[in-house]
Amino acid sequence: MKTFLLLRFYKIMRKLLNEELGRLDLEAFKKAPKIPFIVVLDNVRSLNNVGSAFRTSDAFRVEAVYLCGITARPPHREIQKTALGATASVEWKYFDTTTQAIDKLRNNNYQIVAVEQADESIELQYFRIRSKQKYALVFGNEVKGVEETIVNQADAVIEIPQFGTKHSLNISVSIGIVLWDLWVKLQNLRG
Repeated sequence: MKTFLLLRFYKIMRKLLNEELGRLDLEAFKKAPKIPFIVVLDNVRSLNNVGSAFRTSDAFRVEAVYLCGITARPPHREIQKTALGATASVEWKYFDTTTQAIDKLRNNNYQIVAVEQADESIELQYFRIRSKQKYALVFGNEVKGVEETIVNQADAVIEIPQFGTKHSLNISVSIGIVLWDLWVKLQNLRG
C-alpha cells in the first residue's frame, strides 16, 4: 500500500531522445570555448582507458588530451570502442615522454597537477582553482600510477579520497571524478 501511495505523487519520467539533448555537432564543438584544462596521460596501457579519456574530455569540453610514452594514439579500433568518435572532437598531441609534455605546458603557463596518492597530496575536495589559471591534469599508468619523476615536477598533487579496501580507482573513473569536481568549481568561480 505504501509503495502505491508514494508512486501516485511522483511524476513519471521518460528518457530523453538523443535529439532532445542539445549536443553540439562536430563543427560547433570545435568552435566552442573550452575549459582551461588539458588531460595528460602518463604511459597509460589500456586502449579502452585512452578512449574513455577522450570521451570524458569531450563531455567537459577540455582543451586537449596529451598522450605520452607508451600511451596509444588514434586512430585505433580499441580506442574508438570507448571514445565513440571523441578522438575527432577533442584536440590531442603525442609526446615521447611526459616530461616533454610538462615542459611545453609549463612554458605555456599551465599549472601542472598530478592525480596521485602522495605524502603531500591535497584531497580533491580541498583543492582550489583560480578562474584565470590553466591546468594540466596528469593521470598515470594503471599499475604504477603517475611516475615519481612527474610527481616531483608537479606544482600540486591531488588525491581522490577512498574508503574501501582497494588502493586505487580505474583511471577512467578518476578522470571523470576529477573533471567533474574541477568543472563545478570553475562554474562556481565564474558565477
